[in-house]
Amino acid sequence: MEANKYPTRFTLLKQSSLAPERLGEDDSGAGRDDVEDGIDPGVKLMYLANEGDVDGIRELLDSGVDVNFRDIDDRTALHIAACQGLQEVVSMLLDNGAQIDPKDRWGSTSIVLHQQPLADAIHYKNHGVIKVLEKRGAKPPVAPMHVSHAREVPEYEINPNELDFTDSVEITKGTFVTASWRGIQVAVKKLGEELIGDDDKVRAFRDELALLQKIRHPNVVQFLGAVTQSSPMMIVTEYLPKGDLRAYLKRKGALKPDLAVKLALDIARGMSYLHENKPPIIHRDLEPSNILRDDSGHLKVADFGVSKLLTVKEDKPLTCLDASCRYVAPEVFKNEEYDTKVDVFSFALILQEMIEGCPPFSSKQEDEVLKAYATSDRPPFRSPAKRYAHGLKELIEECWQENPAKRPTFRQILVRLEVVQNKIGHKRHWKVRPLKCFQNLEALLKKDRSPSTCSPSSRSSMSR
Repeated sequence: MEANKYPTRFTLLKQSSLAPERLGEDDSGAGRDDVEDGIDPGVKLMYLANEGDVDGIRELLDSGVDVNFRDIDDRTALHIAACQGLQEVVSMLLDNGAQIDPKDRWGSTSIVLHQQPLADAIHYKNHGVIKVLEKRGAKPPVAPMHVSHAREVPEYEINPNELDFTDSVEITKGTFVTASWRGIQVAVKKLGEELIGDDDKVRAFRDELALLQKIRHPNVVQFLGAVTQSSPMMIVTEYLPKGDLRAYLKRKGALKPDLAVKLALDIARGMSYLHENKPPIIHRDLEPSNILRDDSGHLKVADFGVSKLLTVKEDKPLTCLDASCRYVAPEVFKNEEYDTKVDVFSFALILQEMIEGCPPFSSKQEDEVLKAYATSDRPPFRSPAKRYAHGLKELIEECWQENPAKRPTFRQILVRLEVVQNKIGHKRHWKVRPLKCFQNLEALLKKDRSPSTCSPSSRSSMSR
């Protein structure tokens, strides 16, 4: 049957996930009151699919009604059942010959969705229907970033068939997984099919991708490419097998001041680069699990899933379920406007943790930490004062000040840390040099006293 043969439109309840709203439009579609008033049996089939009336559907199909009937929008009963999340109806329609991939009239827009019923089920988060359709052979829809012409495919696009997840493992809080790509191991962040219809998740994915394309720095994880033309969409970055800073600190405990400063410089260099970008990039989730170690032991800032540009304010107040309260500045959770200084606050906590050997307020629950920060309480300094020598303690205290404007920039932090590093190195060098001199003197004395090295003439001359 051709769609145009039936100039009616089915408009009950949920419509296509891509359908434009028809507010104020004089729609000619069928309504609940006229379903029984002699309208076309095909539209009645769609109505019964909407109602979940399995017996009524079976009776109509037995009478010869086309299971693939389409209304003026090219919608079928399968579309309707998928939108409504009716697994039993979906299964019955498929058992009776329903096409699994009929496209409605919006399937040819710039957001191409090849299997519209599955796309609708994903949009309305009807996971049971998704499983039924996929089991019957439906494939996930093309991603929201799909382009109409091949020439518009971005240069960074990676063919998903090139990614091998055979021995994949989870990394960095489960956000990324490993994969093999063109002979190397990479880290892959996926946006699952069930999230394609989640506008907030898709927007966050786009934002992170936009940021990663701009970033090139030794202390920031390298972006390699992305999968945007099919689902699931993925972001591919370099893989750092030594893991994150959180695992390292858990294994090592408190670090010596010189190592803590060295690692802090790595973080500060990466963050200074991000903040001096135009426009500045705010990480907003800077914590040990988002800082990775490379093969040489240097650190790289990673995971820009909640990063922001410029000065921002959250759309809604954050909770401890959205981010770790232990490292996020209080102005974020107070739902106030914030800027790059939120990352400086987080940095102070990380630096102190490296010296103390335990996370900030480790004895408190997450919500208690949030209350502590809000009341200007800060983690205590328990390590010996010598571990915070050369101004380290003062630097940390400046970085976590209540007033963001009084916190230093990362460029200023770099200068301060380099001074501390030079002082620590000079002190260590001063300690070593006298020791080497004494060792050399002792060796010379032993040499002079040794009979095997002294000649008779030298002994006689010494006796004289």
